[in-house]
Amino acid sequence: ATMNKFLPWIYLVLSVFGAILPWQANLEFMQMNPGGGFNFQTFIQDANINAASRSLNRDLLIAASAFSIWIIAEGKKLEIKGWWITLIVSFSISFACGGPLFLYLRERKLIELNTERDKK
Repeated sequence: ATMNKFLPWIYLVLSVFGAILPWQANLEFMQMNPGGGFNFQTFIQDANINAASRSLNRDLLIAASAFSIWIIAEGKKLEIKGWWITLIVSFSISFACGGPLFLYLRERKLIELNTERDKK
């Protein structure tokens, strides 16, 4: 039961790190670009520069796709408020932020449902 109290907060902390760490690299990328800014074509080229980076990209693409489908299904099934925001966050900030953010919202909903069940 103790882990259940901490689990949402662990997910929330991971979500914060999932926003900060990828964006540190994104900002570094933008600073390296001539004229600054985010050049999507160059980003994709750089992200696929060797077999190791392609492996990581493909891994992320498959995992993020499957997890996003699950977010939609689980968010609707459990009627999690704001579940759809986590998809927007995943695409606009990072999946490393949006995924754990959904887990945070889901865990809070499960705690709420268990509390309601225990009152009956």
